[in-house]
Amino acid sequence: MHIETLREYCLSKKAVTEGFPFGETTLVFRVKEKIFLLVALDADPLQFNAKCDPEKAVELREEYDAVRPGYHMNKKHWNTIIIDGSIPSKLIKEMIDDSYNLIVQSLPKKVRDDL
Repeated sequence: MHIETLREYCLSKKAVTEGFPFGETTLVFRVKEKIFLLVALDADPLQFNAKCDPEKAVELREEYDAVRPGYHMNKKHWNTIIIDGSIPSKLIKEMIDDSYNLIVQSLPKKVRDDL
């Protein structure tokens, strides 16, 4: 997966915005102002941080070397996913979906209803 594909996929979700609040090398995607994905644009290979259910995070880390505890994030709730070809694209999209959905579920009910 390339950065353009990742970006298009994230922006296709409802109420998602992008920006650079942490500098020009970290692209951040938010839903209703809450971060659900961060991409390190200067990393080679491409990598991103995504929120994950803690139990599932451990399972993914055990199964894939390219899934690691979230860099500069809460290691219990965030994974760093390295796009090195070892993780199927379908699973990468599922991880993005899970991160987005976890953030949406944490929003107040009125905000969720507006989505």
